[in-house]
Amino acid sequence: MAQAAPLFFDDVVTVINLVLIVFALVVQGVALVHCITQRSDAFPAIGTLPKGAWIAILAVCLVLTLLLYQPINLFALIGIAAALIYLLDVRVGLRDLTDGKGFW
Repeated sequence: MAQAAPLFFDDVVTVINLVLIVFALVVQGVALVHCITQRSDAFPAIGTLPKGAWIAILAVCLVLTLLLYQPINLFALIGIAAALIYLLDVRVGLRDLTDGKGFW
C-alpha cells in the first residue's frame, strides 16, 4: 500500500511532461511554419527582426527541444517564449500589413 503514492506521482509527472513537450512542439512548429510562409520584405516594414533571424531562432529552438526531449529545459523555455512572441506580436503585425493574405 505504501508504494501506490510514488507510482501515481510518477504517472502524473510523466503525463504533465508529455503535455508540456507536445505544447512546446506544437507552438514552435506553428510559429516556424507561419514564419516560413510569410513575405520577407514585410518583416522590416513592421520593425522587427528579419525573416531569416526569426526562422533561425525558431528552427534552432525547435530542433533542440526535439533532441533534448525535456519540457523543462532552457532551450524549450526559450523556444516557447520566442514562438509566443512571434505569434502574439509579429504575426499580428504581418497580418495587419498584408491584410491577412499571407504569402502573396
